[in-house]
Amino acid sequence: MDKIAPFHRLHNSPLNPNPLTQNPNSRTHLPASLSLAPTSTFPDFTPLSASPLQASEFHSPNLSFSQLLSDVKTLNSIKTMHAQMLKTCDDWSSDSMAQTLITSYLKVRDFRSAAIVFFMGFESNYAMWNSFLEEFGSYGGNQIEILHVVKELHSLGVMFDSRAITVILKFCTVLMELQLGLEVHASLIKRGLEFDKYTRSAVLNYYERCWSLEIANKLFDEIPKRDDLLWNEAIILNLKNDRFVRALQLFIEMQISFAKVYATTLSKILRACGKERALDEGKQIHGYVIKQPLESSNLLICNSLIGMYSRNGKLKLARKVFDSMKEHNLYSWNSIISSYAALGNLNDAWNLFQQMESCSVKPDLVTWNCLLSGHAVHGFYKEVFMILSNMQVSGFRPDSSSITSVLQAVIELRDLKLGKEIHGYVIRNGLDYDVYVGTSLLDMYVKCDCLTFSRAIFDNMKNKNIVAWNSLITGYAFKGLFEEAKALLTKMEEEGIRADLVTWNSLVSGYAIWGYDEVALGVIQDVKRSGLTPNVVSWTALISGSSQNGNYRESLQYFIQMQRDGIKPNSATISSLLRTCGGLSLLHKGKELHCVSSKSGIIGDVYIATSLIDMYCKAGDLKSARKVFRGSNNKTLACWNCMIMGFAIYGLGREAISLFGEMKEVGIEPDSITFTALLSACKNSGLTSEGWNFFDCMNKDYGIVPRIEHYSCMVDLLGRAGYLDEAWDFIQTMPLKPDATIWGAFLGCCRIHTNLEFAEIAAEELFKLEPHNSANYVLMMNLYAMSNRWEDMERIRDLMAEKGVRNREVWSWIQIDNTVHVFSAEGKPHQDEGEIYFELYQLILEMKKLGYTPDISCINQNIDEGEKEKALLSHTEKLAITYGLIKNKGREAIRVIKNTRICSDCHTAAKFMSVARSVEIFVRDGVRFHHFKEGKCSCNDFW
Repeated sequence: MDKIAPFHRLHNSPLNPNPLTQNPNSRTHLPASLSLAPTSTFPDFTPLSASPLQASEFHSPNLSFSQLLSDVKTLNSIKTMHAQMLKTCDDWSSDSMAQTLITSYLKVRDFRSAAIVFFMGFESNYAMWNSFLEEFGSYGGNQIEILHVVKELHSLGVMFDSRAITVILKFCTVLMELQLGLEVHASLIKRGLEFDKYTRSAVLNYYERCWSLEIANKLFDEIPKRDDLLWNEAIILNLKNDRFVRALQLFIEMQISFAKVYATTLSKILRACGKERALDEGKQIHGYVIKQPLESSNLLICNSLIGMYSRNGKLKLARKVFDSMKEHNLYSWNSIISSYAALGNLNDAWNLFQQMESCSVKPDLVTWNCLLSGHAVHGFYKEVFMILSNMQVSGFRPDSSSITSVLQAVIELRDLKLGKEIHGYVIRNGLDYDVYVGTSLLDMYVKCDCLTFSRAIFDNMKNKNIVAWNSLITGYAFKGLFEEAKALLTKMEEEGIRADLVTWNSLVSGYAIWGYDEVALGVIQDVKRSGLTPNVVSWTALISGSSQNGNYRESLQYFIQMQRDGIKPNSATISSLLRTCGGLSLLHKGKELHCVSSKSGIIGDVYIATSLIDMYCKAGDLKSARKVFRGSNNKTLACWNCMIMGFAIYGLGREAISLFGEMKEVGIEPDSITFTALLSACKNSGLTSEGWNFFDCMNKDYGIVPRIEHYSCMVDLLGRAGYLDEAWDFIQTMPLKPDATIWGAFLGCCRIHTNLEFAEIAAEELFKLEPHNSANYVLMMNLYAMSNRWEDMERIRDLMAEKGVRNREVWSWIQIDNTVHVFSAEGKPHQDEGEIYFELYQLILEMKKLGYTPDISCINQNIDEGEKEKALLSHTEKLAITYGLIKNKGREAIRVIKNTRICSDCHTAAKFMSVARSVEIFVRDGVRFHHFKEGKCSCNDFW
């Protein structure tokens, strides 16, 4: 094929209006497979109105064609100038002159002429095809017109060489012109040009983009002689399509063929090794790099090595690569800083940031965004705003990536006011066009409980992705607005967006959280009917929601169904099940889950460790809880809080305070939950002055404003210690309005100290706040019974009947082997009731010899003392403990769960039982844990 001549050499006359028709007999046609019908004739470059410019003007030392063209404003004058250039200039095809001519045609929107000049004007244009395509589009040209010009040129007999064909194929690839690309390839095969390396690379790219990677790979395999460019192109195309294994196979075959791998290809392979977590393969490629003396110091490759090692969690190796580099560019610094920040080594990231500035390398927006993202991901939310401020002081305007990280911090802090400020910044700076920013704003308002704002943002989003739909559906579902959630789901499907597992799982979780377990289970069945397969998240959402609502038995049943479906639990599932075991005090089942966690390799998960501590504390095995806590690395605040609360419910106030001291020493800042645990520990241990100190330092030293639960703890602390007047004054002066927890704590203290005056005030408030809570009425009846005020007791009973308040069912249960035995005050009698009462009678006789005296004040019935003693025997905790003693063959500890507060008589009886049978007894009542051993209780009779 003849090489295309410069455009001006195709003219036989000084100014031919149609040069390609000057000698029709010399025209050489392409094969029939590429025969394209002409669309029109070539542009006539003959002056239409302007007179020809003098040749002397073009040869002026002070005046160039580019300068002259810059003054030309109309199409006719551009054509006139073009004609004069062809006639008088010997080297009109210089880059700058031809580029100026193309731009001139584009400015007057003569897109066809601009394309002709590009293809006919000068050979170096072929290397600038991408910038031409961009410029062509920027002036409003339809890029398909470029290919129309190609067809026209071909129909007129222009013979394109391999470089021109390469550019044409690239245009076909970008514009997805499938048919023309096939015709060009057919022409190449017939003309024997398929062996040109640039052309073959273009063909490979065309088939990958316009048809499929499989066809491109097949084409590559059929090429007998492959040059370096083709090998590298094939690897890159496979990496682009996430065919990592195929790319590695090609890389290995490439070495056998002694082909040279380019630095850009090595860089992309290393990035893929990071993405695929292929550490071994990455190390092998690193070894290959070291053997190549010219490549081992390549900045691009070294930067990719840093990224590969960091994404595989090998920060030390990433740093070793960084330190071995002779020079670092900005990308190198950003890579290593990003690695440290992403993996949570934030202090090291800041040190590198300072070192970078000391090396006179100025950070850019990417650097700041790396720090923002690292702090947001690892929970340092307040620091995110400090970084944002410093970044702006340094002259950088936050972009969409910055805003996304900041909004993540806003979401976690639930700081709606700050979120609105960020929203204002987004609008003022035009960042709301970004779908990720829009979705993050929507999610922020959802998490901050502002569904109205979320819906407004959603309705104004132009390009809604499925994440935006799912976020709003989740917001409605978690708020309990299921009709709105289902309506949104229907609208989403009407707009052609198919619900995915995230959509369905949000509904499962919402229903489960609101206690609609059966409906949630039905949604899981809907998932199956939709053609999707419920995953571990689906089942975990159901299990977790049931557990949070106290439906512990149901959550265990759902776990069994999940296993039947062949779904393996993850750390979130195990955490939810451990919460269930803690709620039911199923110590043996909890230990089994502990073993499952160890075998599954997730025991190191900090959430699993926290859940194990919580489970062991609630199941009465404080020793195991301590062991898990001490063996846990990288303890989070939740982990410390859980252990402190564990000490609190066991009445080990001094141990809780000591652990708080350890927590401060390792640099963990407390939150409001920490102080709830500390104040609970103090109230359960009678540490009044310590409790006051913690309450006072909350706001003063840590900036934590006391909430209602902290005030409730203080009322309980003062009241239990006998300072009822101080507790009363505290309630009167507290800045928050007292709620049921405050008055409930105060009433409980009044019962301990038999103070009817204050008790009646507290009860009156409680009857207003919780008119259907039977516990408040029962507590007052007990107080009146203790004071022999039977008429008042009957008045309260009548009040309950008048308001329709039913007594809360009282039960206790104990697990023997794998069976749970429930003892209810009003339910069905236990099958071994006769044996239990016989054993209990015998036990009471033994206990009386040891000094036990029944506390008949616990019976609020107006009957004689003998009947009251008999009534005490039917208390459910006594029956459960006795049954445990009957079945306790190996002298193991007895563990009983009771849903209400243990009475004083049962508390005393349990101490004597521990002596009479030489056994440890754990009773978890509705308030706290009691550990009875050798006639003493861990609460020190302070409960």
